[in-house]
Amino acid sequence: MIPAWLHLLAILSLAAAAVCAIMVAVDVRRRPPHMAIMSVVWPLTALFGGPVALWFYAVHGRAPEPAPAEHPGARHAMHGEALCSHHGARNSAEGGGHRATDDDAGHGPGGGKAETPFWIAVAKGTCHCGSGCTLGDIIAEWLVFFVPSIALAFGWQTLFSEKIFAVWVLDYLLAFGFGVAFQYYAIKPMRDVSPREALVLALKADALSLTAWQVGMYGAMAIANFVIFARVLQAPLTTNSVEFWFMMQLAMLCGFATSYPVNWWLIRRGIKERM
Repeated sequence: MIPAWLHLLAILSLAAAAVCAIMVAVDVRRRPPHMAIMSVVWPLTALFGGPVALWFYAVHGRAPEPAPAEHPGARHAMHGEALCSHHGARNSAEGGGHRATDDDAGHGPGGGKAETPFWIAVAKGTCHCGSGCTLGDIIAEWLVFFVPSIALAFGWQTLFSEKIFAVWVLDYLLAFGFGVAFQYYAIKPMRDVSPREALVLALKADALSLTAWQVGMYGAMAIANFVIFARVLQAPLTTNSVEFWFMMQLAMLCGFATSYPVNWWLIRRGIKERM
């Protein structure tokens, strides 16, 4: 029997994640990311990351707010300020004063914006990988739930006695397809290569990362299915229960943990783009 506290915890966790995903989805429409595919990645990440994903997006992923449209009067005022600034700078230089340079306008030494810390770049890359896995897993699980015969095509009752293993085959195929597609739309604009080259690079970048994610996720779901629910709670873990999707949230976090070091290596080696 599933305890009431676990049922309530599952509801609260899923509700919080849904709210966070909606908040992120609304915000990315107001502040479109430089990389368009991240408009999909961030809400999907919030579905399993919840408030932590929302915080990470707000601190490390949120794009600057677009500048408001200029009015003619404001444009003329800015032009006048620019002229005054130009004449002031010229007079200062002629008088031996300090002349403004690019370094003065920068955010730090060298005038450039500080580079994203490597561990954060790796976390973004891992979220990018995991979002494809998340979308693929959600579609696969509900597809087999509504059309159980699909599991037969993927080995249930022939290769596998447990339906979950057949579902995992479909999970992996869909996750792999979405993951490569997400990676393609990250690489294509960043490297400006041909579609064929971008696809090859996407396969190289995502195959190992996505597999590492799925290994962590499958391991966690196996423990949930065959140990926690089957033996300890002696209750089924079905797709149409809140407990199943709560376990999936935890499993996705395990997938993040197993995929993170792989993404670190891939980005360090230049196989995967740094975000």
